[in-house]
Amino acid sequence: MRKAALHNLGCKVNAYETEAMQQILEAAGYEIVPFQDQADVYIINTCSVTNIADRKSRQMLHRAKKKNPAAVVVAAGCYVQAAAEVLKQDLAVDIIIGNNKKTELARILADYFASASNPAGEYVINIAETNEYEPLGIDRIAGHTRAFIKVQDGCNQFCSYCIIPYTRGRVRSRKPAEVEAEVRRLVAQGYQEIVLTGIHLSSYGVDFPAAEGENLLGLMQRLHDVAGLRRIRLGSLEPRIITEAFVRELAKLEKICPHFHLSLQSGCDATLKRMNRHYTTAEYEAGCQLLREVFGNPAITTDVIVGFPGETEEEFAQTRAFLERIRFYEMHVFKYSRRAGTRAAAMPDQVPEPVKSGRSDVLLALERQMSADYRRSFIGTRREVLLEEPVTVQGQNYMAGYTREYVKAVLPGIDGGKNTMVQGVLTAMLDDQTLVIE
Repeated sequence: MRKAALHNLGCKVNAYETEAMQQILEAAGYEIVPFQDQADVYIINTCSVTNIADRKSRQMLHRAKKKNPAAVVVAAGCYVQAAAEVLKQDLAVDIIIGNNKKTELARILADYFASASNPAGEYVINIAETNEYEPLGIDRIAGHTRAFIKVQDGCNQFCSYCIIPYTRGRVRSRKPAEVEAEVRRLVAQGYQEIVLTGIHLSSYGVDFPAAEGENLLGLMQRLHDVAGLRRIRLGSLEPRIITEAFVRELAKLEKICPHFHLSLQSGCDATLKRMNRHYTTAEYEAGCQLLREVFGNPAITTDVIVGFPGETEEEFAQTRAFLERIRFYEMHVFKYSRRAGTRAAAMPDQVPEPVKSGRSDVLLALERQMSADYRRSFIGTRREVLLEEPVTVQGQNYMAGYTREYVKAVLPGIDGGKNTMVQGVLTAMLDDQTLVIE
């Protein structure tokens, strides 16, 4: 039995696909071992979102070959799509597999081992020309009670800083029946929460025939009827999807978690325009107000890029003031990283690294304060906590889990007292000791 080791780089979509590839190899008879162990095959699911991600992908490929020079090293995913010609010349890489070819992994390896000469393999398509959703699927996910489900691939937005439309192609959606079937399999395995993910999740269904009327809201309504499923959580959303009709219908679904990640990137309209983001700060703020009007105290999280080309001190100040006004639960703050092949890489007025770092530090400090304030807002409230894992704090045993808003809580061991335990879910009064504030 051959041994295979997999390593994932990048986003939740990549993580899902890595899990799917692992299950493909298991079905083909491979023994899966940790990446740090000796293996016959190493698969690195690469990322190419920034130049740094490219470098990390190369480093992991070379690390695998160094670990076992006789092993077959497979580069898969986004970096392959962006740099196939480079990888074909890399002596550390034996096989390259682009996006929309990962389902063929077991067959590709079988062909490789069956060949006497073991020729280098190249399996890369022009991703921009495919209209097919790659039929990857999973029956389980390692650990926890929450499962990430990929339902969409590709992006049509072409933000000026982003390479993803070139590495992932155009929007392609998974058939609702296939999503439902996978969710039912996972629920049967004991998973109680699913997280819908995609490269541009808000675009789910736009590639289906208009007569079918499929969209993200319809998919959630369909999954809401799955017996045994307790929670449905959404991945990153485009701000423009937050309309009155969308939010009002969403609020009718009791399994929907009041946790919304709305990608912002900048709180300055001039910067948003240079980024080719298709909304204004006023539209974004109106969406946040609508969510709070309907859901009360939902978790609203976001992404922010600092130091985008041309970002002046005044523009940064506008962004900071906007963030302070919106009051997010969490912010993922990124320093702009110049990515070859994007329009932003050639823009004038590139911001110096020390300035980016300083602005990042300011927003990270703001994020810590806002996040702590939001968590404290749950003190004295009764919340449902989906328990995930036992933890030990100062010698005491607890169970750690998350509320529907994705606020982490650490609760005393279940003793049959006032707390109510139902299928891994605890309804408890939260205080400053049980909430994880920092």
